Amino acid sequence: MSGHSKWASIKHKKGAADKKRGKLFAKLIRQVEVAAREGGGDVESNATLRTMFQKARDNSVPLDTIERAIKRGTGELEGASYEQVAYEGYAPNGVAVYVDVLTDNRNRTGAEIRSVFTRLGGSLAEPGSVAWQFERKGVIVVPGEVSEDDLMLVAIDAGAEDIVREGDTWSVTCEPGALSELRPALESAGIEIQSSDVTMLPTSSVSLDSSEAAKAVLRLIDALDDHDDVQDVYSNFDIPDEILQAAG
Repeated sequence: MSGHSKWASIKHKKGAADKKRGKLFAKLIRQVEVAAREGGGDVESNATLRTMFQKARDNSVPLDTIERAIKRGTGELEGASYEQVAYEGYAPNGVAVYVDVLTDNRNRTGAEIRSVFTRLGGSLAEPGSVAWQFERKGVIVVPGEVSEDDLMLVAIDAGAEDIVREGDTWSVTCEPGALSELRPALESAGIEIQSSDVTMLPTSSVSLDSSEAAKAVLRLIDALDDHDDVQDVYSNFDIPDEILQAAG
């Protein structure tokens, strides 16, 4: 699991995610809306919408709220027009950062993202200078109580590439296009799904072995996460668990 994924998991366990549920809902709804606009409102034929729909449901977004977002995306209801933009940069200590954004004002958002990087000791980089350090993958998280043999038996046949133990959970990775088949296969086998999403996993990592270095990076990551237009932040830091826990 990437360092940022571990950090997000720790924050969730400590209740920080609940405090920002309203903001999380808004981001998920925007993702659903854009997926419907770009690929149509049919969840069965639009794989991206299907993934965003399930992600919203996994986070307890009400069904009628999701359905309205789909209708805004298809033009059945009036809504804002969002543009997808990616920003690439570096946090302190050379940590690579890739930021996915949905915005209705590219100039405003770009200036604000640049300000966050600069204010917290990072810097924006040219497009393509960071993206090559990440791979887009589907990731499904299941409880650690599931036996490795049972999980592997189902997952590999359904398109999984790797299964890794991450604390008290299993992380199952696959190609993004395989996610729509892998999740139903696991569910049909009676395996509980904690979350599933298409994400960016780092191909290499930057080790941060001091609390000062960790906190400097996490301040920037958290500030980007907190921006209304930012949908996801990916980074390649690797922080020892005891330092990561303390930073929370």
